[in-house]
Amino acid sequence: MLENIFGNQKKQPGWMALSFIPEGLCMAHVQPSADGKPIVTVCGVAAAEGMNPQQLEKTAKEMHLARYHCVTLLHPHEYQTLVVEAPNVPPLELKTAMRWRIKDLLDFHIDDATIDVLDIPPDKSGSARAHSMYAVAARNSAIERRVNTFDGAKIPLEVIDIPEMAQRNISARLEEARRGLALISFSEEGGLLTVTYQGELYLARHLDVGWQQLAAGDHAAKQAYFDRIALELQRSLDNIERQFPFISISRLFIAYIPDAESLRAYLVNNLSVAVSVLDLNEVFDFSHVPAVGALNNQARFFLTLGASLRHEERTL
Repeated sequence: MLENIFGNQKKQPGWMALSFIPEGLCMAHVQPSADGKPIVTVCGVAAAEGMNPQQLEKTAKEMHLARYHCVTLLHPHEYQTLVVEAPNVPPLELKTAMRWRIKDLLDFHIDDATIDVLDIPPDKSGSARAHSMYAVAARNSAIERRVNTFDGAKIPLEVIDIPEMAQRNISARLEEARRGLALISFSEEGGLLTVTYQGELYLARHLDVGWQQLAAGDHAAKQAYFDRIALELQRSLDNIERQFPFISISRLFIAYIPDAESLRAYLVNNLSVAVSVLDLNEVFDFSHVPAVGALNNQARFFLTLGASLRHEERTL
């Protein structure tokens, strides 16, 4: 399922997000809209067995990917995120200082790591004090593999990003003024919980429960998974309250999965925040690709669509 509404134009505004899912290469392009929801102009999955360069090059030609600014997502096993105290150094020295700070915290050697940083802003109205940052450490081999794969397919890759930031992009568009927002999504690889405030990522947690586990099994097994999710959510919300008392979380959204309504009903009875199932039609204009906007398709494209909303210049 691939759709492209562009003719013979050259570079298009916005980002073409490309990610690898079990079915192949998932792609999504969103055209910015100054006075409304961003417009999804391309969305689909192309064959890409084992990141096969020949298949990818064929897709690149068919979809005219050279016309786009392209971003891809790493898989969670290809990088680590760590929360550490921000080094008190000039901006140009930040990444070097961060390498020294996290070198003993990684499960691989620091010389084999590509490092990026993401600020966690403190309370603007509070007194100046030390604050935290996210350090993102990706294996050099993972970065090289992605770069070589896309180069071999003649796809103009500009940015390598992570799922946490893709989900942050969606969450930021759902926030209420001066309120934080929690969002949880599920893929084949597991769950991802984020908390954002004023468009910034304050918390990210990976859960070892995927949507297939929630959809399968008997009632007792499903309740056990619900219990684990509720416990992790409560711990995370408590952590936000302790670490960032200036953030008041107004709502938790569950990205749509087949059993999302059952999970929502369970969490309503176990959490103190409002819980809603997210329909991505609240965020995107799917008028050019209406099939993608159907609820039963949204989980498949969720993070790729989030990556296409990229607006920052941070890269790994």
